[in-house]
Amino acid sequence: MITYLGRVDSVRPDHLAGFFVGWPQKPTPERHLDALRGSYAVELALDGDAVVGFVNAISDGVLSAFIPLLEVLPDYQHRGVGTELVRRLLDQLDGFYMIDLCCDAHLEPFYSALGFRVWDRGMGIRRHQMV
Repeated sequence: MITYLGRVDSVRPDHLAGFFVGWPQKPTPERHLDALRGSYAVELALDGDAVVGFVNAISDGVLSAFIPLLEVLPDYQHRGVGTELVRRLLDQLDGFYMIDLCCDAHLEPFYSALGFRVWDRGMGIRRHQMV
């Protein structure tokens, strides 16, 4: 049974195995945990002690928030885990003027179903050697 948690205080690096599938360079579990701890808001999906999915937000705490990461382990995908994670995170971010994210085109239907809209432009830099 999947449970959900809105904090990372009980999470250890060994709970974070298997994420970042397909990334050219993956963050270590320790760096992954640092990113979650440094987030404005986080939601975790757990199967026992193992984290099987997560989503996080960074924010100015007033008007805007950005969702940089949503990951669900492959064996748990297509079971509603990602949808529930995002719904719970959006509840935490209720009242913000803007909540933005970037995603690959094939993920747009998933996020559109959760209320996100495609904008005309977005840009970014990826420094893969820094992960």
